[in-house]
Formats: sequence, C-alpha cells, structure tokens
Amino acid sequence: MNEILAALSDQQAELDALLTPVDDAAWGKPTRCVGWSVSDVVLHLAQTNAMAEASLDHRMDAFLDDMLRGLPPTANVDDAAGAMVDKERGTPPADVYARWRTGVDALLGKYRAANPSERVQWVAGTLSVQTLATTRLAETWIHTGDVASGLGVALPSTDRLRFIARLAWRTLPYAFVRAGREMQGKVAFELTAPNGTDTWVFADGAAETIVRGPARDLCEVAAQRADAAETSLTAQGPDADGVLALVRTFA
Repeated sequence: MNEILAALSDQQAELDALLTPVDDAAWGKPTRCVGWSVSDVVLHLAQTNAMAEASLDHRMDAFLDDMLRGLPPTANVDDAAGAMVDKERGTPPADVYARWRTGVDALLGKYRAANPSERVQWVAGTLSVQTLATTRLAETWIHTGDVASGLGVALPSTDRLRFIARLAWRTLPYAFVRAGREMQGKVAFELTAPNGTDTWVFADGAAETIVRGPARDLCEVAAQRADAAETSLTAQGPDADGVLALVRTFA
C-alpha cells in the first residue's frame, strides 16, 4: 500500500507540474480526451477524487445523489462522468485547480489512515481500499497524459506503470463480464519495463493466453487511449483478441 500511495503522490505531482505554469488560455485547450479541455479533465479528476473520499468515508450513495441531482438519467458510468463535467463546466480555471489540489491532499491523507484491506463501495461494486488507490493512480496517469496532449508536452514513462499494468491484468475477469463474454482460460502479461531491459510478468500459474510488449503500450490500450493494432503488443492464445479489445483500468 505504501508503494502505491507513493506512486499516486508522484503521479499527482507530475500533473501539478504541468498545470502550475499555464495561463487561462491553456486551460481551454482541447485534449486527446475527445470533447474535453484541459480544464474539463482536471475538473473530472477533482470530482472523482472527491468520490473516492466519499467511498473511504462510507458515504458514496449520498455523494452520488448530490452530484447527479438535476441531471437526466445516464446509461453507463462514462455517460454519468460526462454529465457531471457538463454540470460544472465553465468553472474558472483557478477554482478548478484549487479544488483538485485540495482534494489530492485530502484523499492521500484518508488513504494513509485507512485499512488497505477494508472493502469500500465504488461504481462497479465493492473493492479493497488498496485497489481503490490503484484505480486512482491509473486514472490520474491517464488524465495526466490527456492534459499533456493538450499542452503539447511529451511525458516519459516511469515504473509507476507497473501498478497500472497489474491492475489491468487483475481486472480482466471484470472486463470480460462487463462485455458479456467468458474467458477461456488464464491470461499472463509479459511486459517490457520503461527501462527497456526488465520484464514485468503478471501470471497466476500456467496461462493459455499470453500478452507481450511494452508496458506503456498495454497501459495506453487499457486506458482506451490507443488501439492495440497500432502498438507493439502481441497476444497468443484463445483469449488473445478479447484481452486486447477489452482490457481496461477503469469502471
């Protein structure tokens, strides 16, 4: 848990370093998250960090009731997230930044005080506090990349990707169930670390399907920011096509 929180803190710091020097015009630039500006992306992070706080405080239902009040019904989690951003779009950039920054500090404090094994409510059911922290790392990494794209900044890969790739591997059963599909057997990931020499292996015994390639490519595909066919990823086995199409790190 301490390693995950350190990685989450570092990821927040990377995003902060992108945001602090920019002017209001830059906050309005479009990002690779289609339809969302830099400000929209950071607003979404502020909202979902607050949602994670509510989860840790066991008040998730009340939080969602408040956030979704007055909004039309939505078909899925992605639509609900979009509606929440729409509801508050136009908030001045300084206020969006202050809200996100304050929320980051509050959320990290709550994680440090929590029991990593405790089960808490999240959008797709219940999960452990440690897994919730990892999902926040994954989402913050995704949206840091979105912000960087809007600002025209290229970010290096870091070993934080190890936690994100492992999350993608562990949640494959959820990804298949969400799509109404059944896995044919076990899946292993054999991924090249950002240093280009180390290999990260995620497996649970002998696997029928093996995915190989750069860890960053896997994480970008799981973030739905890249198509697997346009990366260096390869997959062999009965679930090869399904894994590359369905892998994800968010609900």
